[in-house]
Amino acid sequence: MQHAWEISSNSHEPGRHPVEADRAHRNLRSPRVSVVVPTLNEAENLPLVMARLPEGLFEVVLVDGGSTDGTVETARRLRPDVRVVVQSGRGKGNALYIGLVAARGDILVTLDADGSADPAEIPRFVSALVAGADVAKGSRFVQGGGSADLTRTRRLGNRALRSLVNCVYGTCYTDLCYGYNAFWADCLPALCTPRPMYAPDPAVESPLGEGFEVETVLNVRAAKGALKVWEVPSYELRRIHGQSNLKALRDGVRIVRAIWGECPAVATRYSAEAAAPPGSVAGILPSTLPAPDRPSVVEVGDVPRLPVPEAAPDLPDLPDLPGGPQQAVPGAPLPGHGSASNGRGPHVP
Repeated sequence: MQHAWEISSNSHEPGRHPVEADRAHRNLRSPRVSVVVPTLNEAENLPLVMARLPEGLFEVVLVDGGSTDGTVETARRLRPDVRVVVQSGRGKGNALYIGLVAARGDILVTLDADGSADPAEIPRFVSALVAGADVAKGSRFVQGGGSADLTRTRRLGNRALRSLVNCVYGTCYTDLCYGYNAFWADCLPALCTPRPMYAPDPAVESPLGEGFEVETVLNVRAAKGALKVWEVPSYELRRIHGQSNLKALRDGVRIVRAIWGECPAVATRYSAEAAAPPGSVAGILPSTLPAPDRPSVVEVGDVPRLPVPEAAPDLPDLPDLPGGPQQAVPGAPLPGHGSASNGRGPHVP
């Protein structure tokens, strides 16, 4: 499996984060928009989803995970120009990664095929990116957003996980586990870095994970990569047909593991790339370092004793002040050099 940075349409160096030069060269006037749609037996939902797609899209990349209900045939009938990519692994995270790697546009949009995300909102995400964002993140909890499919259990779980991420990474996200996102293609290297803990073989497991933790991984890595994230209001609809594969408890545990695995301290500890290669720092320092200076001692019998400090010098006379010459009093502050109110430094009147 090739990594996203190896075949990025913008030819960025491996693992290099976007810099000001990248932002300056973005196609802001007429960006090419690629929509990535992971599917698995979504033939009944595709007619409504495809009909809501806005005009002027550069491409629609459909990633099929082995559908048996004619999903691919339905997509090609509804949109003859659709690009179909066969998923190499399993899970939503793997499907999104495959689709993002295959996309060729300037802006990449992730869209669910079950009808829960409204494709007509895509221009809202594109506008946020053109206006200055690196990542446009859909949120159901900002003004203008909402959900018709969010259960009480999922709402509470999302709130707890969102608070955890905001606390650990210093973000202020209002929504964490929503799959409607868009970002510039030059941000892909920062978002698709190898997973530090739970992927011993990056060639086998997707850098974005395998399951529904993919949204959390994207949001956390956007924060770690210092990307400019803007939240866009979005309304989540109910799934049109079929049953969701989301399991609150199972996927909640996977999300917690992803948050822990993306923690900077854990990533530094467990990632082999974070360690200096053997011999890379050899010869930088001398082989033998001089011993630190130690205070001389005075031998008294067999027990060493530190030298007795010299007598304190005489206190200086103060300058003449109104009322005649004055002598300094031991322990009293000098005029104009009293202690500060917090006791941590001189006070300058």
